[in-house]
Amino acid sequence: MRVRLYKNILLFLFLWVNTLACVSADTSRTVESQTIENGLIITESKGWLETIYAKWKPVAEADGYYVYVKGGQYADYSKVDSELIRVYNGYVRVDIPGLKAGTYSLKIVAMKGGKETQSSEVTGLKVLNYVREGFAHKNYSGVGAYNDDGTLKSGAVVIYVNKDNAKTVSAHLGKTTFIGLQAILNAYQKGNITTPLSVRILGLLRNGDTDTFGSGTEGIQIKGKQADSEMNITIEGIGEDASIYGFGFLVRNAKSVEFRNLGIMRAMDDGVSLDTNNSNIWIHHMDLFYGKASGGDHIKGDGSIDVKTDSKYVTIDNCHFWDTGKTSMCGMKKETGPNYITYHHNWFDHSDSRHARVRTMSVHLWNNYYDGCAKYGIGATMGCSVFSENNYFRATKNPILISKQGSDAKGTGKFSGEPGGMVKEYGSLFTEKGAESTYTPISYADNNSSFDFYHAISRNEKVPASVKTLNGGNIYNNFDTDAALMYSYTPDATALVPSLVTGFYGAGRLNHGSLQFKFNNAVEDTNSTPIPALEALIDAYSGK
Repeated sequence: MRVRLYKNILLFLFLWVNTLACVSADTSRTVESQTIENGLIITESKGWLETIYAKWKPVAEADGYYVYVKGGQYADYSKVDSELIRVYNGYVRVDIPGLKAGTYSLKIVAMKGGKETQSSEVTGLKVLNYVREGFAHKNYSGVGAYNDDGTLKSGAVVIYVNKDNAKTVSAHLGKTTFIGLQAILNAYQKGNITTPLSVRILGLLRNGDTDTFGSGTEGIQIKGKQADSEMNITIEGIGEDASIYGFGFLVRNAKSVEFRNLGIMRAMDDGVSLDTNNSNIWIHHMDLFYGKASGGDHIKGDGSIDVKTDSKYVTIDNCHFWDTGKTSMCGMKKETGPNYITYHHNWFDHSDSRHARVRTMSVHLWNNYYDGCAKYGIGATMGCSVFSENNYFRATKNPILISKQGSDAKGTGKFSGEPGGMVKEYGSLFTEKGAESTYTPISYADNNSSFDFYHAISRNEKVPASVKTLNGGNIYNNFDTDAALMYSYTPDATALVPSLVTGFYGAGRLNHGSLQFKFNNAVEDTNSTPIPALEALIDAYSGK
């Protein structure tokens, strides 16, 4: 009897310890919540990044619902905006953005005849802050309409935009009321309005739903009066299904603009085009899909996110690029400065090329997941300086290229005929490389005249001025070792990048968005043509 009891105690302790180990190892697990129901059934509730959400079953004969939130900046239960409560087929949902990091409670109440009836309360919802790192945040606090703690800035105006009201939504800015989404954004062009503005997109907006387009080429335009005009604008999606279809965004002469938690499908030209003289722009947690198809190298559309013409101090992070073609151009040919751009924790999911394709600029790419990229990963030309750090390349052909040398000089396929840019590489992994030599990059140590990158032995190593590109004789400017230029950041271990980027807090919209598609690596790792099944999902997408 004693032996059996002893064995049972040991078995209990073993299971208890292993359970604790599993919980601590699961980085996507949120704080355990508790629900107290009184006639209203909550089916799902979670905290995310500066957001919480809940879903519940409709209550029979309810006229509507009130939702109250407590925690963070709310000492007592406070009612949320009614627009955040949406009715779907078979369930009701609320999403509450603009929250500080902390633990929250929700109270959901059904209304009948103007009175509160059935209710439910859920506690223990953990909210984390977005990670504000990269050049967009260098010596600048509060990009967009939000403070760095996740709350709206003082005096911020919030508008809710859906397919039914995009032409008639209104905002009072300065002494004038503006009507229509583009008209509201146009109000900032005169330079006398810097009121923080949160544009919260609900559901799916299609080409034709808005009042007009500021750009006939791109779509919605955010434009300042002159270079780097302060805007304090955030364009954000609410929930998992907020998307635009058939257009994109043009940003020009703007400072302090943020895009987050939004899907972009079939953009006319670029998904987001940072066109001219922008600064402190932050694009994160976006889902980028195929653009408008045309011939040649535009079969999947043009750029998903392009950074052009003296746009500077930009951070692009935690974005999910779904089999995109020309993913991200970074720099044209007429920039006047190094500009300083950051890409981190992005998921280049079977996208083909330009991750990024860099000219002239100083660019830091770290902790990005290159997942089956069929043409090339990073491309450097025109005297740019690129620091590639702790990136994870899985089954990526030509992971890093400098124009007209190294791997780019092999065979007949050259990605650019321009003079080369210099790449410093540290800490990245190159896995599932395939049989072709193009999956194995050439370091400076392998060939000190025709190479793909200079392989640093430490993060702070400076690239010697004697290391030059084969074409153009360009050198690395060592921006990353200059404390006056660089920002504070904490790179993750390279081996963890795939799980972090694809995890609950990783790339793309909340819960990775409402459009889901699983790639067949055996086929799509080397395929650069559009996938018919993914095209069909995108073109049939209803926003739910």
